[in-house]
Amino acid sequence: MPEIELKPEHAADPDNRRVGILVAVVGILLSVVTIASHRAHTQTVIHRTEANDQWSYYQAKKIRENNAEVALTVIPSLATDAVKTEAAVHKLEAARAKYASDAEKIQEDARAKDAESEVEEHRALYFDIGEGLLELGLVLCSLFFLARKRFFPLLGVLASVAGSIMGMLGAML
Repeated sequence: MPEIELKPEHAADPDNRRVGILVAVVGILLSVVTIASHRAHTQTVIHRTEANDQWSYYQAKKIRENNAEVALTVIPSLATDAVKTEAAVHKLEAARAKYASDAEKIQEDARAKDAESEVEEHRALYFDIGEGLLELGLVLCSLFFLARKRFFPLLGVLASVAGSIMGMLGAML
């Protein structure tokens, strides 16, 4: 049986090589933006969790402050001797003031964590849009191999450039 050499269709076509390299480059850009997107989403979750922890701590301080306030309200009505309760009242007033000042600092930290989370959410959005555009660019470039139409890689390059720009904008935030 004679040996038959099989050559892929259009193997010598220089457009195939160019578009093949273009698909590889778009794939690399896509992987970079995808990893950046995943990292931004992870950072968003971390910052959101830290903010929630701070808000819980703030709430605990406010509850303690409120408990001290209630005790200060109840002590005079239950006390028979004001001299004996004076030390307890001073201690409760000091504790209430400390809880209030601690709560203010904790609230500032919680708001800062909320702001960090929002920044990361915006970054993740840019990366997600960039990822979608790069995926579109990859598919459009790949359609060249099926349809042999030059406008597919052209549209793919446009989508890929837009996706790369979105990825760079996300990185700069």
